[in-house]
Amino acid sequence: MSRGHLLFDLDGTLTDSRPGILKSMRHALTVLGIEPPSDEALVRFIGPPTQDAFRDLLGSSDPTLNARAIAVYRERFSTLGMFENSVYPGVVDGLEALRASDFTLLVATSKPEVYANQIIDHFELRRFFRHVYGSELTGERGSKGDLIEHVIASEGLTSGTTWMIGDRLHDIHGAKLNKLRAAGVTWGYGSREELMAAGADALFGSMPELVRALTS
Repeated sequence: MSRGHLLFDLDGTLTDSRPGILKSMRHALTVLGIEPPSDEALVRFIGPPTQDAFRDLLGSSDPTLNARAIAVYRERFSTLGMFENSVYPGVVDGLEALRASDFTLLVATSKPEVYANQIIDHFELRRFFRHVYGSELTGERGSKGDLIEHVIASEGLTSGTTWMIGDRLHDIHGAKLNKLRAAGVTWGYGSREELMAAGADALFGSMPELVRALTS
């Protein structure tokens, strides 16, 4: 019998996807003739749905321009960017320990599910997770709240035994919209201040710290 269900974000929580995402964003903006901002300015766009990120980056709500930017971004990301990526230290051992402690693990990412599955397989993390949930390429379930609602319905989860674990405010807000407990991790792209302001129930600075807290 499962001890509980843990929903893990992907970017900034399981893997450091910053290099590939930023290079692909810069590529898309350059192709469209737009000067890319600094890496520091781009990092805040790791986490939100791609449609929202490019709407802000382009400074335009023109759906045609947004779709063009996303298409160019995905041309690079789908062949190069998604693998310019690495698993955070301690993640593999932590997932092993959580599975051994009878937790059921799931991935819940705003990244398109087709890419998330390739990344999970590339880094040989499939054995830890019962299922990988992500958005559609159309943008459906790109909102973390909608995605988590879909995971809960698909898996028949209950709020009392389920945590959402992620590094950005979107993970915390999505969890709260669905009455789940939310753990913020500070090794990713969101600050402690961001996660606390979003209403995280707990903050963890490392995977071993998270494992100790959940298994004690």
